[in-house]
Amino acid sequence: MSIIVEFFMAPSDASAASVLKTGPGRAGSLSFGNFDPEGAVVEWECLLAGGGFEDLVEAGEPRIVAEQDNDERVVLAVSPRLSAALADAEESELRDAAVSWAAQRAADGEAIDTGIAEVILSDLAALAGSARREGQDVYCRVA
Repeated sequence: MSIIVEFFMAPSDASAASVLKTGPGRAGSLSFGNFDPEGAVVEWECLLAGGGFEDLVEAGEPRIVAEQDNDERVVLAVSPRLSAALADAEESELRDAAVSWAAQRAADGEAIDTGIAEVILSDLAALAGSARREGQDVYCRVA
């Protein structure tokens, strides 16, 4: 199954939810494909900010802002903790997290190239930094 994963900035949950059907557009967004973003954001938070996977899932992370068609389309809020960790991360921290994430996915039978993982995290870190400067939050649309 092919999925589209789009990370974007928005000023509120309501604004983020409004892109459920159409997508966020090009400005202030990143588009990737074929990985599980719900699991990924939890894994990234564990790698970059600490904490346990089960604890984050029990805490309701990632938080669903909008959904449609039996979860075929979903908008998730990236936690403030992960957004801050991404925005504050050094290049070496992002690289290490990308290598660890790719290895975790490989252990579960999901192949993610380490270079692509690094691009995803680096681009997302830049987006989180932009969102912080503009007083917005980071969200993820899955379609």
